[in-house]
Amino acid sequence: MAGLLHRFIALENIVHRLLVRHSVAALRIAVGAIFLGFGVLKYFPGMSPAETLATDTTDVLSLGLVPPDVAIVVIATVECFIGLCFLIGTGALMRVAIWVLAAQFVGILSPLAIDPGRLFSGPHHGPTLEGQYVLKDIILVAAGMVIAAGTFRGGKMVRDEPQPSASAASDPIAEQTVGQTDGRSAPSSVG
Repeated sequence: MAGLLHRFIALENIVHRLLVRHSVAALRIAVGAIFLGFGVLKYFPGMSPAETLATDTTDVLSLGLVPPDVAIVVIATVECFIGLCFLIGTGALMRVAIWVLAAQFVGILSPLAIDPGRLFSGPHHGPTLEGQYVLKDIILVAAGMVIAAGTFRGGKMVRDEPQPSASAASDPIAEQTVGQTDGRSAPSSVG
């Protein structure tokens, strides 16, 4: 049984190392594909389920100065820009895309403040389909925060190595090397 547990832990460590190494990039690509896909839909009238919500929100935010047909093209272009930059994922464009995404989130989440009755007029004040659409964008906000943390100023996810087993605890050399994956030394009880 102990052998099976050690094999499982070894497999778990391999999977965790892969997750640490690739999960932010996978998240960036997934969010990029979502923004590009939904952005392209907005170029075709009637194809986006959020088209009227987007144009109505833009109308309120712009105090009626931006016509709906212009608003939807601008939103589509911004979403496609964000999506493409996230899919490419390097350079100054990525940094610009993060800031554009932050501004886009103001527009994406503003219907919660502007027209909550439209979003929560379902049975027992439950969310309508548009409300669910806006609420799921909270996940995109969190994903954007993770991507920004992994993009700005060399941010990265690091993995602390597992604590040494009881047999390694008596070996000061093994104990000092645990956790040195990112250049930090692990706390040591030696000396």
